[in-house]
Amino acid sequence: MNSINLSDNKPIGVIGAGNFGSAVANLLARQRPVLLYARDPEVVHRINTSRDNRGHIIDKNVTAVNDLAKVAAECDIIFPIIPSSHFRSVIRSLSPHLHPYHILIHGTKGFDITLPKHSTIEEIETLNRHQVKTMSEVIREESAVVRVGCLAGPNLSKELAAQHPSATVIASPFNEVIELGKKLLRNDYFQVYGNNDLTGVELAGVLKNVIAIASGALSGLGYGENARGLLISRGVVEMIYLGRALGGNTKAFLGVAGIGDLVTTCNSSLSRNFQVGHKLAQGKTLQDILAETDEVAEGINTVRIAKKCADYYQVKAPITHALYRVLFEKLTVQQALQYLMRYPLNVDIDFLDK
Repeated sequence: MNSINLSDNKPIGVIGAGNFGSAVANLLARQRPVLLYARDPEVVHRINTSRDNRGHIIDKNVTAVNDLAKVAAECDIIFPIIPSSHFRSVIRSLSPHLHPYHILIHGTKGFDITLPKHSTIEEIETLNRHQVKTMSEVIREESAVVRVGCLAGPNLSKELAAQHPSATVIASPFNEVIELGKKLLRNDYFQVYGNNDLTGVELAGVLKNVIAIASGALSGLGYGENARGLLISRGVVEMIYLGRALGGNTKAFLGVAGIGDLVTTCNSSLSRNFQVGHKLAQGKTLQDILAETDEVAEGINTVRIAKKCADYYQVKAPITHALYRVLFEKLTVQQALQYLMRYPLNVDIDFLDK
């Protein structure tokens, strides 16, 4: 593997021109030229001619393209930021153009699942770790890339675009990946931390979306900060137990990518997952919510996967189970809250002793 030299001024690639992908492209553009891949040729044309994408002003140092091969050929460092439902197929399309010298740092907070032939997730009662993959695992399975990492933390796209003080974590077992990520992204309003527990950081970023939906539901019911504080504190415990069952380390859940991201998404109407919960509490069905949402709320699919993993590993995950019943079994949000308030948990913190 070749060491990457940032002094050569090669462009950095970003795959995915959604809100977060556009925000990351703008962050990177402060340091380097950026190639931003968009699937839709109209989006490419609009970015390159008007510098606009979904109301976001795109930096003049960003060039939109519709060619994955071009991104791989010109960029040694690539940030895939695409929904988990399309992640494997996009990496598979990109793979013939990738080499071991590439570095991929993804920004996707979701799971990929592998099911038996002719099966659907609705039919499967439980899921184990061999069936559930993080995005870094997908990259390694589908490509020759070795040096992978992820970008995770309290990174609401609108606040990044407004240059509000924010922070993120670059997680990778390779220190080179972490240091390159810091050099490319860090600026006066954006702090970057490093973490070698790639799996733990990925799991923290994914599982917190479940709790964010629940927080939105509490808000939709009109409850205040006592209820939210209870939810967040119990949510952290639930995330840690399920995360450890899936191979993560407790420490990853206690940092910026865990509690930091959790507190942000549980308190912000800018979070798509929070919005899903809020709408559920107002009586909207999942079908209604999906129909009026223009970007993916990863937490919906995560609830389904996390519940089935919790069942397989016999992890107590009452918030996840309650949300699963709300989303897929027609339990009302109020009924789910009553279930949680009666749930027989007597110990506050016990994960530090195990």
